[in-house]
Formats: sequence, C-alpha cells, structure tokens
Amino acid sequence: MDFGLVLQTDPPATAVVDLMRRAEAAGFRYGWTFDSAVLWQEPFVIHSRILDHTERLIVGPMVTNPSTRTPEVTASTFATLNDMYGNRTVCGIGRGDSAMRVAGRRPNTLAALRDAVRVIRDLAEGREADVGGTTVRLPWVREGRLPVWVAAYGPKALALTGQVADGFILQLADPYLTEWMIHAVRAAAAEAGRDPDALTICVAAPAYVGDDLAHAREQCRWFGGMVGNHVADLVSRYGEASGMVPEALTSYIKQRAGYDYSHHGRAGNPSTDFVPDEIVDRFCLLGPVEAHRERLERLRELGVDQFALYAMHDAREATIDAYGEHLIPALA
Repeated sequence: MDFGLVLQTDPPATAVVDLMRRAEAAGFRYGWTFDSAVLWQEPFVIHSRILDHTERLIVGPMVTNPSTRTPEVTASTFATLNDMYGNRTVCGIGRGDSAMRVAGRRPNTLAALRDAVRVIRDLAEGREADVGGTTVRLPWVREGRLPVWVAAYGPKALALTGQVADGFILQLADPYLTEWMIHAVRAAAAEAGRDPDALTICVAAPAYVGDDLAHAREQCRWFGGMVGNHVADLVSRYGEASGMVPEALTSYIKQRAGYDYSHHGRAGNPSTDFVPDEIVDRFCLLGPVEAHRERLERLRELGVDQFALYAMHDAREATIDAYGEHLIPALA
C-alpha cells in the first residue's frame, strides 16, 4: 500500500513545501493538494516548488476539474512539470465542487469530464487530441507519462471511472462503501473490455493519530460536510429510495441545511454540525496507531492501493510522523 499526504495550499506556500518534505522523509510516496483558485493559492505553482525540494514524491491535485483551466492548459502544465522533474505527477480530476461553486458555476457534466480525461492524458503524453473540433498536439513532449485518476461517488461517475480512468479516488474510508464502489468501478472496467485490476484504487480521508477521540472527531468533522456536498447532488439526482446509491452514504445528510465554502475543509466548520459522530468514525481514521492499522489492513484487503491522508487539523506533524514510524513500515 502506498501513502499520500493531502494539504490545502494556504499561505505561506513554504509551509506546504515543508510538510511535503517531511512526508517524503517519513515514507509517503504521494503529495496531493486541493485545487480551488478562489479559496487557496495556485496549486501548480506550489507543485513545482514541492517537486524541486523533494526527490521521489509524486505530486498532483485532489482534485482539479475540466473547466477552471481548459484541458489543453492543464495538460501543458502537467507535461511541463514532468519534463522538468521526470514524470513525477498524477492528475486527480472530478466534476468540480468548491472551485466551481465559489465562482458561481455548477459542477461540470460527466460528458465534459470524460472528454477532459482523454484530452489531458493524450496531450500530456505527446499524442494528438481533438479539442473542440481542432486536432492539436504538444510538439515538445518527449516520453511524457500522466496517469489520470477520477474522483467519483455516484453510479454514472463510477462507471465513467472504470471505462476511462487510470485510477479511482474515493474520498472516504468506510470499508462497506469502499467495497461497494470498488466493485462498481471494476465491473464497469470489465464491461468496457479493460483490465479491472489495472486501475489504481486510492482512498482519501482525514487521519488523526491520538487517544482523545472526542477531540479528533471535532478536528475532522468538516470532512463529513465536504462529502455531504457530493451526496446532496446524488440525492437530488437519483432520490433517496432509488437503490442506485447506498443508504449508508446518503442517510446522514437529512439534517443538512446548506454549506458555507468560506470554511471548506477546515476544522470547526459551522456548516458541518449535522454530521454525527458515527459518520466521522466511519469516514475518517481516528484514534491510536493500532486503530489506524486495523482500518488500513481492511482497506488493503478490499483492493486499496493507496491511502491519502487529509491533514487539515491541529496534529499534522504528529500524524505524519506516527504514520512514518509505525504504519508505513508495516503496510507499504
């Protein structure tokens, strides 16, 4: 199992770089950042700095979207970083949540996401791509490689992931839902004639190592609110009783009253008071090292290739160090 660290690009950028260096020294192989241009600093600028100050870390957004930057711009950005630092990037992409909604736009359609996956990967790897009816190629790309991993929850997005993506990003760590969604992605891959076992499975969720469970819950409750944005979209699209989305994912948002993106991804987010302890415990990894080990072993049994640790809480360094000392050596 690989391990990744996920951060917001809050200023100063040097602090983000320092935490990524700490993570690499602890044995993490991936460094991820949020990508929301209004809420945080520009991630790709900081990615360049992270790559320059690390030796092996693979860097990417969790996640970008098809329209904040056009696909050919995104592809050129990745290809430039890969040319400079030796194919050490990965493109995490989804329909878009905070990046789109904060700017007053709706998330992208799945058709736009499907097209963006193709264009970004083809151009970044030096192939021609059709961009809005025009065939283009980046003539300076040599031996570029860019895995594109899609973030998804709903049945149509999971099917798209299996059909076109190199990897699947699931932003929660509940074993039951993980198993359900991995099955959906792999079934779609097999139906499309692809090797379902070739897809990389990445589970991303907050992890907080410590004995004060009540405090850890309050530091990570924001995550249930963030996931709730996507779940609310699914409920509006498919309905609660459709059977197309597990009730284990949808039932907790009944008391959800709205969401304030100015607190997005932050401990103490007042928009997440509807999230019960049970959801925090299921979606996140909390408690002493042994509790983390048990959950990670279960996720690995289900086929998870990477656990990406959200560190938006008051014990970032301690949790990174605990993973480096106790968990990565045992599971990597």
